[in-house]
Amino acid sequence: MRIFTISFVLAAAAIGLSSCQTMTAEERRAADERQCLSYGFRRGSDGFATCLQRIDLDRREQSRINSQELMWDMSNDLNRPVYFGPRHYRRY
Repeated sequence: MRIFTISFVLAAAAIGLSSCQTMTAEERRAADERQCLSYGFRRGSDGFATCLQRIDLDRREQSRINSQELMWDMSNDLNRPVYFGPRHYRRY
């Protein structure tokens, strides 16, 4: 039974880690170019460059928003009591 549990946990971890994929800068640029080409822009045109720039700016803005939300959540966690054990109770 213990071997089954360990193998199940390892399989679940492997599946979970295999689903995490990170795009390289080249892959991201190629995906952005495909997106701009699908909008009808031609390579080398001002519209194509503007499209790539807007996609990049949108990605940066979303990253900034995610960071702000994370910082907000972390600051709210500081106002909660922290429990260390039966005799220790502190608030930050």
